[in-house]
Amino acid sequence: METQSNATAISLFVVVVAATLAITWFTARGVRTRSSFYNAGGELSAFRNGLAIAGDYMSAAAFLGVSGLITTNGFDGMLYGVGFVMGWPIVLFLIAERLRRLGKFNFACALATRLSERPVRIFAACSSLTVIAFYLIAQMVGAGQLIQLLFGLDYTYAVFLIGVLMTCYVMFGGMLATTWIQIVKATLLLVSAACLTVLTLARFGFDPSALIDRAVAVHPRHEAILAPVSIGKDTISGLSLGIALLLGTAGLPHILMRFFTVPDVRAARGSVFFACMFNAAFFLMVYVIGFGAVALVLPDPAYQVASGMRGGANMAAINLSSVVGGDALMGLISAVAFATILAVVAGLTLAGASAISHDLYARAFGVSDEHKELRVSRYATLGIGVLAILLGLGFRNQNVAYMVSLAFAIAASANFPVLLLSMTWRGLTTAGALAGGIVGLVSALGLTILGPAIWVKTLGYAAPIFPYDPPAILTVPLAFITAWGVSVWQTRSARYALASAT
Repeated sequence: METQSNATAISLFVVVVAATLAITWFTARGVRTRSSFYNAGGELSAFRNGLAIAGDYMSAAAFLGVSGLITTNGFDGMLYGVGFVMGWPIVLFLIAERLRRLGKFNFACALATRLSERPVRIFAACSSLTVIAFYLIAQMVGAGQLIQLLFGLDYTYAVFLIGVLMTCYVMFGGMLATTWIQIVKATLLLVSAACLTVLTLARFGFDPSALIDRAVAVHPRHEAILAPVSIGKDTISGLSLGIALLLGTAGLPHILMRFFTVPDVRAARGSVFFACMFNAAFFLMVYVIGFGAVALVLPDPAYQVASGMRGGANMAAINLSSVVGGDALMGLISAVAFATILAVVAGLTLAGASAISHDLYARAFGVSDEHKELRVSRYATLGIGVLAILLGLGFRNQNVAYMVSLAFAIAASANFPVLLLSMTWRGLTTAGALAGGIVGLVSALGLTILGPAIWVKTLGYAAPIFPYDPPAILTVPLAFITAWGVSVWQTRSARYALASAT
């Protein structure tokens, strides 16, 4: 594959990576307790936390994946961006305040306030780790392809490099370092995306309609990129995708952890407001970048290879930056995209380490030594780093936005129903929560494996056993119904037994 490697791009790349490592080293000196490691001491302001949440959400899927999907599929790709943004009102009105009021370190703490602690923490840890694994796939694949394009480094070595760096971030810096990296990264990403958007629109006299007209003219599908082609052919999968993106945000463990980094409920609500504003602005720019790549990158033979676009569709934004801004802008965008991926992977790893060390080791298994818990969290970080490398190698050809939609589907099916019911319905029992969560988790995971993304594209079978991807249209209602049914049955059985005894 043809690669792009130049001194300017590499220099900017190294500077950004070095800066994030310096932040980790500086903040690591203040990480001595569970609170500082898991939630940065709970002292962040609403604005800083909102920017950090936006940074968590502006992942490889958002920047590289959505722009790549728009370049390939046009309107269908735009729906991913709409779905990512539309999940935030659910978080604002249903989750944020209640979660901050009940929890301490993660969403399992909120579940444990009303339900039996040990079983719900074991479930929450298993569910969180499953969601994190699928989310990690997208980040590792995006980072590997980016390093491969920029440096000409073999994909395997690129993924290994990512795994080592993100493990260092979390092992030594915890939530405090991860938060500051997210804040710096989100600011750089917003500024870089704005520069790329302005330079792209400048090629068309700042006339969006001229950009769209050019994109339609040069794309192989022409006017079809402005219509919902694939979703129109498979309405059920389109609706299922909408459900996953709408509800999945409220079940992502690394996002939910952020609401415990602020001092009170008001700050939690403000965090969501700022996160919504930053994300909405970001995805508007991603739309311009996606169609800009269609108009300027696709017709340029310098960015095409035998298999398609240089670096693959996930590199559409990187190639566009080279077209409109040369080596300097490409180096900046590449460096910021890489920092984006590292920061998101660090947040995911921290959430996974919290599930293992706090929910399983400390709470489920009853080990109360804080220093031992922190040591286990660092060992867990190392294990998750190894897992991330293996996942990145196994799913290297997947679109990163598409893989994140599967993580959203699992989060919407397993975490969201149990979390929402535990905070809004007094009739939920521990057995009901466990039954609903397990059914949602197992069904979502099983049907995802049997669906087109894994059964066909990864495992190589001719046809999927389950035809819809993601499976949220079936698994989310199934989780709610199971939790409600088991809770009602258990309550009525208890009342009947009590009445019989008296």
